[in-house]
Amino acid sequence: MSEIDRRVVQTIVETANDHFFIVDGTGRVLDVSPGAAAVYGMSREALTASTVQALEASGVLKPSISMEVMRTGKPAQLMQVTGTGRRVIAEAHPVFVEGRLERIVSRSRDLTDLQLLQDEYALLQKRFSEHLRRNQPGPASQDGELEEMLEALQVRSSVMRELALLLKRVAPSDATVLMLGESGVGKTVFARQLHHWSRRSEGPFIEVNCGAIPDNLFESEMFGYQRAFSGAARQGKAGLLEQAEGGTLFLDELGELPLLMQTKLLKVIQDGTVTRLGDTRPRRVDFRLVVATNQDLASRVEEGAFRLDLYYRLNVIPVTLPPLRERREDIPALVESCIERLNQRYGRQKLLHGSVWSELMGSDWPGNVRELENWLERAWLSSAGDVIEAPTLGEPSGSMAANHTSAEATAPLAMAEDESLKAYLARTERQVLATLCRQLSSTYAMAERLGVSQPSVVRKLHRHGLRIQR
Repeated sequence: MSEIDRRVVQTIVETANDHFFIVDGTGRVLDVSPGAAAVYGMSREALTASTVQALEASGVLKPSISMEVMRTGKPAQLMQVTGTGRRVIAEAHPVFVEGRLERIVSRSRDLTDLQLLQDEYALLQKRFSEHLRRNQPGPASQDGELEEMLEALQVRSSVMRELALLLKRVAPSDATVLMLGESGVGKTVFARQLHHWSRRSEGPFIEVNCGAIPDNLFESEMFGYQRAFSGAARQGKAGLLEQAEGGTLFLDELGELPLLMQTKLLKVIQDGTVTRLGDTRPRRVDFRLVVATNQDLASRVEEGAFRLDLYYRLNVIPVTLPPLRERREDIPALVESCIERLNQRYGRQKLLHGSVWSELMGSDWPGNVRELENWLERAWLSSAGDVIEAPTLGEPSGSMAANHTSAEATAPLAMAEDESLKAYLARTERQVLATLCRQLSSTYAMAERLGVSQPSVVRKLHRHGLRIQR
């Protein structure tokens, strides 16, 4: 390395916000950034005079990410608790020369910074909401404007009106919007409305469920491909990122995005280009990014399951949609809209019985708007006349049927001779899923029954070759 290159590397290490470690292939610490001393509780000189094995043994690194790279030979990301009691997110990358591990470069970031940023942003968001309330027009003009603007959203509660106003104000920009909230609260509906209000409304709205695409197909679906393998289209295929050109790309269930794809998505956001599989030519892409998740991304970052730098990139305008139980004023409009759609779909004009309203308004609706709509459809279909009463479908009829299906789903299988534990657990999982496929009508209902996320159910069904028997 020339003297100039050495000084460039030295400047990068010494001025970076992240804390760098450079380790050789045996674990000896060659260099660290100056700021690492405050985080790890040792001077730069003491750190460079040690090894990652010794630092882990003494509790300075808990655990050592460099040792994980030495063990696997692959990049790694994990949470560390340092000797000073700080929680940091660390990632490390191997450097191979002629197939031999020569160096490991790791960097870490103190999550104290992340917490301070979150607190600061929460304060700014609160002040912005207060500013909106102070500067809104008078009640009469506001009500008329909101009724027209929110007709497609069917919301009446003050909190949802405020969120809609915020979305309408940011819609003309290209700022990334992060939609948070429980499953079924209507994040997709609001994402579509944001697209409709934006200057890209004439462009496409591309919706991607990050948890529903199998891992082995995710990259080709997102980035597209050139004709580089048997069975590929002659002219290649544009991925979903390219298909969103000039419009909005909506990534739902973002928390299910694999780490490798997180890295590639971050590069697309930073560079504004995408490279298809089997191609070397980057292509410019221009879209507005809207993402949604029902997971706590900050916690996912702390667990090492979500990239911190990607979190920073996406958390530009966070919008949290409250659950339906916290905005019951919206239920009547949602019910009326759903009944109207069901009447049009099935070609009859049914009315809701007055006695049903107490159940509709009193339920907590853990599945939110989606559960409410499913409940209403069951009620519509199970009511023989023109008056809709409480549903009688959706559960096995009779206690005997219920006991039978419950026993079938939970009865333990006998372990075959010479069968491994992994194979036995897979066989048991398949039996449970197959039974629920006959019992339940959707992957969301299965997810609620099993206590897992809906994308996890989709992947498990795909892995076992199962489908819901509608």
